Amino acid sequence: MRLVRIRDIIGIINMQTNDKYVIIARELTKRFGALTAVNRISFSVKKGEIFGFLGPNGAGKTTTIRMLTGLLVPNSGDVLINGIHIKTHPIRAKKNMGVIPEMGNIYVDLTARQNIVLAGKFYGIPKRELERRTASILKQLGLEDRMNDPVKTFSRGMKQRVNIASALVHDPQILFLDEPTSGLDVQSQRLIKHFIQEMKRQGTTVFLTTHNIEDANQLCERIAIIHQGELVTIDRPERLRKTFDTTQSVEVSFDSIIDISKIKKIDPINRIEKRGDKWKLYTENPDKLVKNVVRVAQEKDFTILSMEICRASLEDAFVKLTDSKRHA
Repeated sequence: MRLVRIRDIIGIINMQTNDKYVIIARELTKRFGALTAVNRISFSVKKGEIFGFLGPNGAGKTTTIRMLTGLLVPNSGDVLINGIHIKTHPIRAKKNMGVIPEMGNIYVDLTARQNIVLAGKFYGIPKRELERRTASILKQLGLEDRMNDPVKTFSRGMKQRVNIASALVHDPQILFLDEPTSGLDVQSQRLIKHFIQEMKRQGTTVFLTTHNIEDANQLCERIAIIHQGELVTIDRPERLRKTFDTTQSVEVSFDSIIDISKIKKIDPINRIEKRGDKWKLYTENPDKLVKNVVRVAQEKDFTILSMEICRASLEDAFVKLTDSKRHA
């Protein structure tokens, strides 16, 4: 049994009295045998914000969200949901949240409407109110025309919409989303991202775990990056990007296939990436690089179709932070 020190008790009391934050994690640790999946991470999520939780596969994202939602018991540390300690009052805490796991938890033999109604009954919503909420959420998520069809006949994107609807029927204050757009077509991704933004406008706090950096950049006000079970940083996406603004690049496309060795010799290039029909050339001096690319193109009789100087992206910051952590 873990001994609770006086300063731990004081910390928990302080967390409970701070109504600015609706999710508070303190020194969360989870071990599976010899593997430490999450190692003493602490953070807080403000009321009404979209908070991104990023990391490569196996970084500890899903383990963290399972501890936050009460599906896993941490080896040490505390979680408060709306000031409620999830370990001591799990039912009260869970009534404040909607949870959408990566793999989904809907019943494919039931219809879309039946799944939502069933979820609402778990929360004890009165019949008339449940019917109203079900109709409303089916309309919001574009499921009205298919509400009486078995979910097993749905596409992956539509199944995810049913999953979201079932998690929201009790009108939770906090929404946990684990990789909500993973594997979905572009149209379904757009609809779900639009719905996430709409939930925020209605005052819902959204905790979003993802390895899709573009999703985080579009949706989140703050992001935390986890790598190898430890928090690397927490900040706004734009501030993270600016931290690594020296990692600029030049994106160039030629009218024919180019020998990579000819490009590698151009000064000053730090790193090269092939992106579709374009080359991304990383540099600390984009002005000099552009001039040298033009010079080499003239010498080798290359035709430049397009060329653009790109500032550091959130992806660049993510790569640098996780690389530095891996090599630390």
